[in-house]
Amino acid sequence: MQLPNNANNTKNANIAKELYDIVIIGAGITGCMTAYKLAGYNLRVAVAEAGDDVARGSTRANSAIVHAGYDPVPHTVKAEMNVKGCAQMPYICEKLKVKYRACGSLVAAFFEEETAALRTLYDRGTLNGVPGLELIDAARLRALEPNIADSAVAALWAPSAGIVCPYGLCIAAAEAAAAAGTEFFFDFSVNGIVKDDDVFHIAAEDGRVLRARCAVNAAGAHVREIALMAGEDNFPVRIIPRRGEYMLLDKSEGRTVSRPLFSVPTDKGKGILLTPTVDGNMIVGPNSHVVDSPDDTATTADGLAELTEGAARTVKNLNTRAVITSFSGIRSTPDSGDFYIKASDTVPGLLHLAGIESPGLASSPAIADRALELLFAMGLKAEARCGFTGERPPVIRMDELDDGAKQRLIEHNPAYGRIVCRCEGITEGEIVDAIRRLPGASSLDAVKRRTRAGMGRCQGGFCSSRVAAILSRELGIGMEDITKNGGASYILTGGQR
Repeated sequence: MQLPNNANNTKNANIAKELYDIVIIGAGITGCMTAYKLAGYNLRVAVAEAGDDVARGSTRANSAIVHAGYDPVPHTVKAEMNVKGCAQMPYICEKLKVKYRACGSLVAAFFEEETAALRTLYDRGTLNGVPGLELIDAARLRALEPNIADSAVAALWAPSAGIVCPYGLCIAAAEAAAAAGTEFFFDFSVNGIVKDDDVFHIAAEDGRVLRARCAVNAAGAHVREIALMAGEDNFPVRIIPRRGEYMLLDKSEGRTVSRPLFSVPTDKGKGILLTPTVDGNMIVGPNSHVVDSPDDTATTADGLAELTEGAARTVKNLNTRAVITSFSGIRSTPDSGDFYIKASDTVPGLLHLAGIESPGLASSPAIADRALELLFAMGLKAEARCGFTGERPPVIRMDELDDGAKQRLIEHNPAYGRIVCRCEGITEGEIVDAIRRLPGASSLDAVKRRTRAGMGRCQGGFCSSRVAAILSRELGIGMEDITKNGGASYILTGGQR
């Protein structure tokens, strides 16, 4: 095998002089959580991501639920990872200073015929080791969720479930890893992998090459492409991309439900649900439709109508006029129905973290632990990193400070006294910090994911120009080179491209 011509012919400056112990391909929650756990060891680790930032795939567009673990089939890898990961999540969020709400979740039955399915989920969850599961009647269900539809007859209560910001968790894990020396390479679209003298040479479309002794394939919907590229000709997992659309409602509707509220699941998934977010909004979705492309994240009129209809069957008086945006994400559904976490049988040093669909977010800490176990079993050797605490560099959130602390901060740095995003109350100081951190924000959406500037009711209508100006100043580039989300998503015209 040879690298593509653009990598073979590239200048030596583009070939990394560093020989990494591990290169992780993919900077979603699976890749970044693995990098975070590896940061506890004296290892040279790099993360290669095709997008312009972490959390650019399924991680930025999912239900944000830390599932309890009653849904996966017992004795599967998915079931084990879900329950173990859910148990770790409160501790990890505390270490990383990420908002987490231990609110539990409900699966509601709206017909007597559906109560048998609740019993099945209860029995399955019990086998999986989910703590505290209960089957509750309509009266207790309505006490927990007063807005539940009148037709609800019973529910499964899972108190160990919770909610978290998925991209916030991913960013925090990446920042903690970067603080320990992990390097991130963005816009690194892998188009060639060669193993030579026990070293992987991983090439990007632009000619850059990373070298490593081990490679971790955490490429989400593209894991099969990476496996085949690396020489895994009989890779057993096929990914079926399923698009799920969502609606995000304004904070005025954030108390419609108090916790994730599911209907009885079908063969397409957990169904259309309603859930609050840790930031006070409410999400409705997702639907589930097989699409041809793993990058098809369109939203459709029919899909949004499907969400509205499904939510209206679940709760009373849903105010869809409060929808402030819609979005969609791709589930990397494996044809086996289970996570595939395994070292390659044919390419030594290659580890696959494949088919990580829901409950991948909840499972991510346990998947990372399993990845480390396998890497060490594959021959990786390392000592614990002295002084590693697992915490990210401190982040200032103005809305979390009392008035005295705000005043002192503004006196020290006046940028924290200049409001940029009026909807969310985000200051220039917070935006500058998001840009200067590692890995830092370099686009409007990257700033938005870190600070919430642009996530309010006006969806950036007032603050986008100010954020773009701050990006231009901090990055030392022209306004015409600022993008919404990387690539060619320029927000102004007239510059050189």
